[in-house]
Amino acid sequence: MNKVFAGLPVTIFETMSQLARDNDAINLGQGFPDDPGPEDIRRAAAEAVLDGYNQYPSMMGIPQLRQAIATHYRHWHGLALDPVSEVMVTSGGTEALTSAILAVVEPGDEVIVFQPVYDSYLPIIRQAGGVPRLVRLEPPHWRLTEDALRAAFTRKTKAVVFNNPLNPAAVVYPREDLELLARFCQEFDAVAICDEVWEHVVFDGRDHIPLITIPGMRERTIKIGSAGKIFSLTGWKVGFVCAAPPLLKVTAKVHQFLTFTTPPNLQAAVAHGLAKPDDFFLAMRSDLARRRDRLTRGLEDIGFPVLPSQGTYFLTVDLAPLGLNETDEAFCKRIVADHKVAAIPVSAFYERDAVTSVVRFCFAKTDATLDSALERLSDAVHAL
Repeated sequence: MNKVFAGLPVTIFETMSQLARDNDAINLGQGFPDDPGPEDIRRAAAEAVLDGYNQYPSMMGIPQLRQAIATHYRHWHGLALDPVSEVMVTSGGTEALTSAILAVVEPGDEVIVFQPVYDSYLPIIRQAGGVPRLVRLEPPHWRLTEDALRAAFTRKTKAVVFNNPLNPAAVVYPREDLELLARFCQEFDAVAICDEVWEHVVFDGRDHIPLITIPGMRERTIKIGSAGKIFSLTGWKVGFVCAAPPLLKVTAKVHQFLTFTTPPNLQAAVAHGLAKPDDFFLAMRSDLARRRDRLTRGLEDIGFPVLPSQGTYFLTVDLAPLGLNETDEAFCKRIVADHKVAAIPVSAFYERDAVTSVVRFCFAKTDATLDSALERLSDAVHAL
């Protein structure tokens, strides 16, 4: 059996979701919205099934969607992309990440990864023969530092996998941090593989800045996006890869032997969605920020110290000031059993030297769901 995968545990997301089912709990752990997604985009997908093309589409993605991606990024970020040679459609963000990592990383290459780290990164890097170099980020700000990067980068560094906005910490990185990372990528001739699936889910007037737009990074960045996160259609699994032709050409060869292609009706519907006016995206952010604020106020009223949430579907609480004398994992297992609410321990996003006091909650739920969860959690801080 493949040693990279055979010994992997069940993911914390599946573990906590199963505990939520077993305990008839409200699931604020896994990051899926209650909202079914925009009706016009769903109707566009349905109409494309009935009236459109249902055979194998182009491996790189239907031209309509590739052009829509290029147009969208030019509009929002001033990023000029050739839809033919610099844009590819994948079956979700994880497939895009897998294609990018397998395209860039060879046996013995070192890959910089920031903890807390999404669970798919490390197995993919190791399957490619790469050696992860872990950089530990810490609450409450989770920022990049010169000292941490200097300690991690070496002459063997081939790539950096960088998640911005950062799940689970809900940080949107400022230009200062991006320029710092870009300087190290250029100094050590490293490729940046940028998981930017949360790029539109940013709050309080913040702008997501793609690393590919930072000077010196255009030719050494693979940018990854996700329609599932942009439109709250997480089950569709439609992702995008944007990169300079030399990088995209090899990434496409990996994609060819993973999923090869993505359902054409979903691609057509995502193209429709990406062309929606700015007001749609701004209203989506405003609505999610309102839900974030509702859950934040409720948790703070109960007594939880809530850390700032600048983006994603998530907010985090730091248990350390509460003196509960239990780890984040123990706390999550207690509240799902005793209070019927599921959350995710952030320590699960660390392979070593874990932060063990922070818990992640998903707020992309209806007001009624959030209020019910808060009612159930009303004495969780004190019920020991």
